Amino acid sequence: MDAHATLRYYRSSAQKVRLVADLVRGKSVEPALTSLQLCRKYAAADVAKLVKSALANLEQARPGVDVDQVYISSITVDGGPSLKRARPASKWVRSHRILKRTCHITVELAVREN
Repeated sequence: MDAHATLRYYRSSAQKVRLVADLVRGKSVEPALTSLQLCRKYAAADVAKLVKSALANLEQARPGVDVDQVYISSITVDGGPSLKRARPASKWVRSHRILKRTCHITVELAVREN
């Protein structure tokens, strides 16, 4: 791992974000950003922003790195705490519980050595 970026408490379920993360895992940065830009999922824009942040962290740590050699070595999506809400229901049930899920996303970049 050369550089990483983390997005914590992202307001979407981990299951939905994992669909987007699976699209870019192991790809080079430029094709990954292109596929995220064309993806119609809600989380794609925020994952792209996170990849750009990790790339900026890498360029800060290693000036002059060749961006064409950089790839996403790992991207993990872990579940975060759920916001617990209630919605009114019938008289006997009183209320239904609603879980507003969150997740933590971590992107790690590495440089291919040829």
